[in-house]
Amino acid sequence: MTMSVPESISGSGGKEEESEDESEILEESPCGRWQKRREQVSQGNVPGIESAYLAMDTEEGVEVVWNEVQFSDKKVFKSFEERIKEMFENLMQVEHPNIVKFHKYWLDMRESRARVIFITEYMSSGSLKQFLKKTKKNHKTMNVKAWKRWCTQILSALSYLHSCDPPIIHGNLTCDTIFIQHNGLIKIGSVWHRLFVNVFAEAIHGNVHQHRDEMRNQHFFAPEYGAAEDDYAIDIFSFGISALEMAVLEIQANGDTSVSKEAVDHAGQSLEDPLMREFIQSCVHTEAKTRPTAHDLLFHRVLFEVHSLKLLAAHCFINNQYLLPENCVEEKTKSFDPNGIMAEINHRDRPGVHLKYSHVSPLELDKFLEDVKNGIYPLMNFASQRPHPIPRALSLSQEQMETVKTPSPEPQETETRKVVQIHCNLEVNEEGTRSHLSLFLKMDDRLHRQLSCDVLPSDHPKDLASELVHHAFISEEDCEKLACFLEDALCKHWSGTSTSPTAMAVMY
Repeated sequence: MTMSVPESISGSGGKEEESEDESEILEESPCGRWQKRREQVSQGNVPGIESAYLAMDTEEGVEVVWNEVQFSDKKVFKSFEERIKEMFENLMQVEHPNIVKFHKYWLDMRESRARVIFITEYMSSGSLKQFLKKTKKNHKTMNVKAWKRWCTQILSALSYLHSCDPPIIHGNLTCDTIFIQHNGLIKIGSVWHRLFVNVFAEAIHGNVHQHRDEMRNQHFFAPEYGAAEDDYAIDIFSFGISALEMAVLEIQANGDTSVSKEAVDHAGQSLEDPLMREFIQSCVHTEAKTRPTAHDLLFHRVLFEVHSLKLLAAHCFINNQYLLPENCVEEKTKSFDPNGIMAEINHRDRPGVHLKYSHVSPLELDKFLEDVKNGIYPLMNFASQRPHPIPRALSLSQEQMETVKTPSPEPQETETRKVVQIHCNLEVNEEGTRSHLSLFLKMDDRLHRQLSCDVLPSDHPKDLASELVHHAFISEEDCEKLACFLEDALCKHWSGTSTSPTAMAVMY
């Protein structure tokens, strides 16, 4: 995804005027959070999307992409409305560090038009295709470690999509729809591709099938594409071509606009590593049934490695970070004696090895933890957790409908994940009139929420729990469970005479 580069205007005044024009706000979302700007962005090869604009997330203060899909007939749009909502609701629940984030969607139906607008993460560093072109232009070769790390991240995302219930088939995986960030993080976009091609092809403005006819990307599509029902094998074929292109930087088209099968075979044979050749060839078998799954490929000899204790510990730390105080790594490393021995290895026939705390750089450790958190080092040799897409509440109350800024309100969100672990901490203020409640919730997808507020002795636990449901912090099913937990914690806290904090924890 790249930003469009406008023609330059001579003089500083012209540049300032141009910049002001690009940042002009053209439209707002119904809730006011997303502000569409004039500057258009390139989405790579995404069918069905006629226009995509840079937008601002006013809550987070970051740039996002405002995507618009125009429908040619309002009656057809109405007939598809429930299907659109169902599929977009499922897309909103796709949550993976190596998949471009899908933030929000809403429907806009006015007298003159019918459209779907959805907000996605903005990948400012560009597509993998652009990166490979720059690398080749600088006469550099692909680093094998980087290639393995990229393949692992892409396969981690595909394994997640294919394990969804029902499975999500990407169907448009190319080096144009794979994006790379400056820190080496890979994300795949255009996950909504099949929504347009398979469901709304005839109803959308423009020809959504043209992506298949574009000669330059034809080699990414499996031979059976479009002839049979899509399954994971078409994504594996596309991944294999992408992995090959990552390895050789570019598959030569021999002067033609399309890349021939012979050119693909020649590029594969040019790889020096036999394991790499075998890995890619297994992905691009003509027979779809013989292609491995994304999960199987993570165990291929060219990628698989036994994770270091450091990486396993980092994932454990990130998954349970909500239990630890802020900046705990920095504070903990400060308290260590640099000459203290962290570990030692003893040998019978030669001197042992002492590992001291001074050998560990806190800055490097922080960067490593951040990379793990961002998804650069996924755990490959574990079965991916199955997400469970459940349609969320789609209607707004009459009061909410009257407060939105346009006739097309956004659907109200509800939480669908289950709470599996609750921790709370209660601490009385200096006056003793109220207490500060810190609540830690671990969800069934191993993500967590940290909430805090002041509570009075008159506050009822059930009201507090219902408020969390209302604001989509917990599911309706967990309301009674949390209310009982809070009742026990508050009773214990208010009945105590000590001013020391009260802590409670429970697992389900």
